[in-house]
Amino acid sequence: MMDLFSKHRLALQCSLARAALLVAVLGFVGGGGTVLHAALGARDITINTEQAQTRAQLHSFRLPSHMRYELTMPNGGAVHEFANASGQIFAVTWSGPGKPDLRTLLGPHFVRLQEASGVGRGGHVLRRPAQVNLADLQIQTGGHMGYFWGVAYLPALAPPGFSPSSLN
Repeated sequence: MMDLFSKHRLALQCSLARAALLVAVLGFVGGGGTVLHAALGARDITINTEQAQTRAQLHSFRLPSHMRYELTMPNGGAVHEFANASGQIFAVTWSGPGKPDLRTLLGPHFVRLQEASGVGRGGHVLRRPAQVNLADLQIQTGGHMGYFWGVAYLPALAPPGFSPSSLN
């Protein structure tokens, strides 16, 4: 026969197991197993999910050669995503009081930003704006406490005739 302590321990173990299962399921459904943001180079079909997750206001504009999506965050920050005719995000810009989740926003290109900014080398973080200036990837960041900005651009995915100067 189980004593009172054993019953409580068993009940606690069952509750923890249910909680762990719930977290695993929600993590998969809510983002652990799917892309929630339209990362640089990804398809724009996930922008509505991004808007719902961040509680941002979404406005979209069809321009002659591309789509522009503007997300206004609850903190007043803004993320602009630019999609070519096939729906691939070829550029993103951000500005506001806080940095967006750059790992998610830049997708696989985040690693190249880290490498360029010196994050992770020798355990020291360099105190300079991160920049990547390569033929296939352009990233510029800057700002100060209370205001951050950035631009990321994949020239190969941009529509013909698109000028990066229109990202500013």
